[in-house]
Amino acid sequence: MSPYTCFNVETKNKVAHIQLRRAEALNTMTRAFWNELPAIVSAINEEASARAIVISSTGKHFSAGMDLSVFTDGQGAAGEGARKAEMGRVRSNLRLEVHRIQKTFSCLDEARMPVLMAVQGGCVGGAVDMSTCADMRYATKDAFFVIQEINLAMTADVGTFPRLCHLLPQGLVRELAYSGRRLSAARAHALGFVNELFDTQDQMLAHVTALAEEIAAKSPLAVHGSKVMINYARDHSIADGLDYIATWQAGMYNPAADMMESFAAKNEKRVPVYEDLLPLRKAM
Repeated sequence: MSPYTCFNVETKNKVAHIQLRRAEALNTMTRAFWNELPAIVSAINEEASARAIVISSTGKHFSAGMDLSVFTDGQGAAGEGARKAEMGRVRSNLRLEVHRIQKTFSCLDEARMPVLMAVQGGCVGGAVDMSTCADMRYATKDAFFVIQEINLAMTADVGTFPRLCHLLPQGLVRELAYSGRRLSAARAHALGFVNELFDTQDQMLAHVTALAEEIAAKSPLAVHGSKVMINYARDHSIADGLDYIATWQAGMYNPAADMMESFAAKNEKRVPVYEDLLPLRKAM
């Protein structure tokens, strides 16, 4: 039995599979979701217990986004008690609450291992924010993406715009953001937001799992370095990226370890065996 309210988690062949499990509620994102996901990903990242992460879901839709109870249960930064407090302090807390929620998905972007997301049906609202933090996205042909916040008289604030503008043409991002229209899986694939389409969810999961295992068989240090460099290049100029990769190689490149193992494995006609990344030391 899963110890989590919103997720099933399993690690096999050095791939961690995080599966949304509330199909009967369209996998909406309750308060438990926002607490559980960063705890799960942080544990995988800190313990180096996997070399790739697959995120999938259950039921007809991947996720219908934020559960409305999060706005109405009175537990947030703008709850009943906060409304009686001085306004500047209330707004300061609300800003920090938004930052806290953003970190729920930023942990995927910051994890040392790649994150592969498998989307079926609707990927709505907060689920779009989540999808933009994955390294790669795959979808069934019936999938669709909706920036739902505009349909609720809100501005998306958990990460859609800072990341989506790097993943789709800006004109299309504006169209989706202003209108709340659906982006079909076919169009998302044609524009490169989705890597590949599948007829069924089973076919998609088989492909994504096989790819994750293929990634997990590579040097985890080299994969980690590649993710760091790709994210850095996204956020910086070409000159900055070139300078940083030189610094990374000067610090982390060690031909006596993984590279020599890859050469030896090739000569011996066997699969190379690489050491896992080291667990991160916890703060004192």
